[in-house]
Amino acid sequence: MDKLKTRFAPSPTGYLHVGGARTALFNYLLARRTGGTFLLRIEDTDQARHDESAVAKIVDDLRWLDLDWDEGVDVDPGGGVVGRGPAGPYRQSQRLAIYQQHVRQLLEAGQAYYAFETGEELDAMRQQARARKETFRYPRPERFPSRADAEEARAAGRPVAVRLAVPDEDVTIHDDAFGEVTMPATELSDFIIQKADRDGQGAWPTYHLANVVDDAMMGVNYICRGQEFLGQTWRHVVLRAALGFDEPGYCHLPLILDMEGRKLSKRDGAVEVHTFRQMGYLPEALVNFIALLGWKVGDRETYTLDELAEAFTTDGIGKSNAKFDRDKLLAFNADAVAAAGEDRLSAAFADYLSLNDEAAIPAGDEDTLRELLRACEGFRTFEDIVAKCGVLFEPDDAFAYDAKAVKKVLARNDGAGFAVLGELRDALASCDWSAGAIETLIREYAASHELGMGKVAQPLRVAVTGTTVSPGIGQTLELLGRDKTLARIDRCLREAGHGA
Repeated sequence: MDKLKTRFAPSPTGYLHVGGARTALFNYLLARRTGGTFLLRIEDTDQARHDESAVAKIVDDLRWLDLDWDEGVDVDPGGGVVGRGPAGPYRQSQRLAIYQQHVRQLLEAGQAYYAFETGEELDAMRQQARARKETFRYPRPERFPSRADAEEARAAGRPVAVRLAVPDEDVTIHDDAFGEVTMPATELSDFIIQKADRDGQGAWPTYHLANVVDDAMMGVNYICRGQEFLGQTWRHVVLRAALGFDEPGYCHLPLILDMEGRKLSKRDGAVEVHTFRQMGYLPEALVNFIALLGWKVGDRETYTLDELAEAFTTDGIGKSNAKFDRDKLLAFNADAVAAAGEDRLSAAFADYLSLNDEAAIPAGDEDTLRELLRACEGFRTFEDIVAKCGVLFEPDDAFAYDAKAVKKVLARNDGAGFAVLGELRDALASCDWSAGAIETLIREYAASHELGMGKVAQPLRVAVTGTTVSPGIGQTLELLGRDKTLARIDRCLREAGHGA
């Protein structure tokens, strides 16, 4: 198989969407599978939607997913955006002179021409076409305006754009996922390749021109992207032909929908890589999951990134839209957690906590993190650990008592639970402070009072956490520490009027 040079070219508008993450992953895998090159380019010609901070966010998201690139945009330790590789700059906003040069080439060859219509005039043309029940096709002038005409129009305050003269012939795209896709000549129209100068910012290219020029000049020979671009690819084919560029290979990926068959959006939950990271997912689980959105080979579902790079081919990409099953992703993460070693989980847990200050658990205390991992064995995401143990790290007077838990565990049977707390407090004050010793104390107390373990452990759990949910009671108290345990028991008794 020939070496492929692939690229991921996001627009910097925010954090990386899971759809973009899949595109990046598939391009990464194609490059690695063929011993080729994976490139990261930032397409920032849409200045109205541009968010400069999003460049670092995208880079950080890709790094977290372990999708490293061989050349392109990067962020230095000081937070500055830089480029690495022989074909830079890798930001389109820094390549305007290159695009303008190619536009001049097309103008001089008679393959493009100036156009002066305002947005209102173009809207009127489209409305007239709709009224005639026709597909709108831009009316190419019999004589292409000259440069002098363009200067005169510009001086008169008219917008001056440049359109490509599209040949009057069908365009067929050979796509590795969708097969041959033909756009009939009757549906093609001359399109803008350079926008009108606005506010003195200079002439900016359209997405189509910048995309085609960059891919050719950066040596990209395979385009893997979402299906939503398939209907626009004919523009790239005719542009490449006009500029004398080689045609790359194509693979357009099926759409990712929610479980109701709708476009994936925030209304259904998290859709950004960063959000899943904040929610306590492992990157390897997310990578494994998104790899199977639209791609499958055999019945296998569990892959490492290296295994994906060995197995991945476009033959496994289908035409059917993929469904983003959040329950399945959660199951994937639970499996990844169960398979990961403690060192891996400890590092990932620290990363999660660094993004969630409200969790109160100290991210830098590795011993504590490992204790929590062991105490919460079987957790699915790191959020589960915080839900069970986060209260242990809050100030002793900051957490609230769940009224239902107090009524059910402490107050019933004339306050039997409070009585257990009062009797156990002194014993806890003097016992050895380890999970095993605490468990033994509670078990002996329960036996001597002919009580089940739950009748003793649950009052303690409610007293020190405010709820009935935590790790094993011995682990809970060991993590909390003797002083904080006694202080919380005292608070519980005091607030209920059962002690000083």
